[in-house]
Amino acid sequence: MQFRLLGSFEVIHSSANIAPTAPKPRQVLALLALRRNSVVRTAELIDELWEDDPPVSAMTTLQTYIYKLRKIFQECGAGEILQTRPAGYLLTVPDENVDLHWFEQAIKEGRAILDRGDAVRAGEILADALAMWRGPALVDVMAGNLLSAYVARLEEVRFRALELRIETDLRVGRHLELIGELKSLTVRYPLHEGFHASLMTALHHSGRRYEALDVYQTLRHNLVEQLGLEPGREVQQLHQALLSADRPAAAEFESGAGLVPLAVEEPDEPEEAEVPARLPEDTEFAGRGSEMKKLCQTVAAPPPESRGAGRISVINGMPGVGKTALAVHAAHRIRPAFGGGLLYADLKGSSNAARDPAEVIHSFLRALGFPRDQIPEALQDRSSLLCSVAARRGILLVLDDAASAAQVRPLLPAGPQCGVIITSRRKLEGLVGASNMVIDVLDRADGIELLACIIGHPRVCRERDGAEMLVEACDSLPLALSCIGNRLAAMPGYPLARMAKELTRSRQRLPEMQFGDLDLRSRFDSSYERLGDQEQGVFALLSTLPSEFTADAAADLLGWEVPESRRALDHILNHHLLRCVQDNGTVRYALPKLARMYARERLTTSIQARDHQRVAPVPAQMAR
Repeated sequence: MQFRLLGSFEVIHSSANIAPTAPKPRQVLALLALRRNSVVRTAELIDELWEDDPPVSAMTTLQTYIYKLRKIFQECGAGEILQTRPAGYLLTVPDENVDLHWFEQAIKEGRAILDRGDAVRAGEILADALAMWRGPALVDVMAGNLLSAYVARLEEVRFRALELRIETDLRVGRHLELIGELKSLTVRYPLHEGFHASLMTALHHSGRRYEALDVYQTLRHNLVEQLGLEPGREVQQLHQALLSADRPAAAEFESGAGLVPLAVEEPDEPEEAEVPARLPEDTEFAGRGSEMKKLCQTVAAPPPESRGAGRISVINGMPGVGKTALAVHAAHRIRPAFGGGLLYADLKGSSNAARDPAEVIHSFLRALGFPRDQIPEALQDRSSLLCSVAARRGILLVLDDAASAAQVRPLLPAGPQCGVIITSRRKLEGLVGASNMVIDVLDRADGIELLACIIGHPRVCRERDGAEMLVEACDSLPLALSCIGNRLAAMPGYPLARMAKELTRSRQRLPEMQFGDLDLRSRFDSSYERLGDQEQGVFALLSTLPSEFTADAAADLLGWEVPESRRALDHILNHHLLRCVQDNGTVRYALPKLARMYARERLTTSIQARDHQRVAPVPAQMAR
């Protein structure tokens, strides 16, 4: 029985395709085949089939799909290959019965032969490997988030094999034959510097230097227009070599060495390369279906036109809104798309001790297997080494709690095979090509689901009204719900409605929202302390305004001109302690409920301390 994944999904038995045609069973079998000889957890299969909206009957329906698959295999005399395990299901298939295995083996063999210097034979093997593909991977299988991540990885491996085959063809002098293929690839991938550089080299070797120079100008235009970037150093050096070179003798450029500039010397990668898997545990998570889908697509499965650009997504939002939880949950989901591993770092940007990028890169390189004595001292050299290694391997980076764009920029790898997820309480300016996502509090249903994940669904079902009251008291803020939920989990008999009423009646609600190292007030403190003295005073005074207000109203309160007021509001907005809402063309601002309580506490403390240094006088009604 042969499983074919490189193109349309087929299961061949006795020359017949026995793969199920119904979409959902087909989807299940495709995932089991990709994860052959490993248990696929039931929760993963349900997540793949229905993402964040599984039906009540999800488990029963999944069991029905498994039954249908077993029936297909039993009719072929192979019913034992699909096994039920305590945590999920296992498909036992020899690797040699899967086309993907032979493709990966051929790529490995081609690389090894190329390293031994036989570019002709390596090119033949790589070409044969690429010929195994019958179209995009699993092109006729409906894919959820997990399958999409696997497909993205397969397509990336195919893409890298194509790049390597082109490199071998250039080495053996097949310049003229490559021109047509490379022209097609540069049109399809207008930001891919490697394809453009290869086309420039092939054209030059074919006596068409002016066309090669035109290719550079086209690439530069595309990069500047779409990403605001100049071509990379190697392509620029290739361009300069073209400008200064007459057509070379054939022997001089036999392997392309006369045009391709030498790379900066870097430490050798460890022979046994580490595959890091640094990532915090995936905690309770609910909702965020649309945000999760967008994040996974941006980082793991970007559209074809983004080839050559990095896959960078920045998550912003107020303190406690769940930025880290979303980033970690997404990273766990798309991890299979990055064969080089996963690196995580808490950048501590919201504290007064933000981490030095050089120190972060050092820890990453150590995780990748580099000895201490091979890690450069200078930040720029460390950054270059990390970028080149990450680009070769295809690594996912999660950079949590970034302080600024300047802090993360040295950590960002180049190239389409790497992914980066960044979280920050501040809006990060100047990260070219990054996709920005601002997340808000959960809606009521998702807030109740998060509470249920912590204290149990039966308890929430029994006390539905109390659960709704709790979500309202916590303003659907995930961290607040986590704090209260964990407290309630330790008090199994405590009524939810009673806890909600206690929170609602309390004039000091924030101190209640603390459990272990989860502390909402400390999160607000760290964001507040990142504001300047002037903005701190403005933020506190905003608690005296109605729930929504305009810049004009804030200006009247502060005794400032409107432009000056708007600048202060926008600064607070950039730290996500304030919301901006559009109302029939009018820009209005709003303090989230719990942020408003925190601002009121700050104002009360200021008044009690008789702080006459604040930025604006306290309104008369507050001073009485």
